Amino acid sequence: QLQLEESGGGLVQPGGSLKLACTASPSTLDHYAVGWFRQAPGKEREGVVCITSMNDRTWYADSVNGRFVASRESGQNTMFLQMNNLKPEDAGVYYCAADTLMCYSDMAYWGKGALVTVSS
Repeated sequence: QLQLEESGGGLVQPGGSLKLACTASPSTLDHYAVGWFRQAPGKEREGVVCITSMNDRTWYADSVNGRFVASRESGQNTMFLQMNNLKPEDAGVYYCAADTLMCYSDMAYWGKGALVTVSS
């Protein structure tokens, strides 16, 4: 069974940058659709980024488009989320997820989350 683990969370000032990593085991992330989701206190979890399994097309939520960049490399077991120009509303627990089919709210595999705090 695929296991995912996020890393790289932390405290950053508004306008700053942070890079999250999601490491999979025991296999690579090839052939999986992968996504990043986040959940702020008192709010529902929302999708932030999705990378499709077929051709690595990437979708970004409007709220992060132009500021966040998701990436992964073929044959690797790690994907990344580079977050730039962070805003207080970007704070929350960030989860990576994977599924053999597509990105959606109930993907098959989830990490435990990484906390991102954006505050001065």
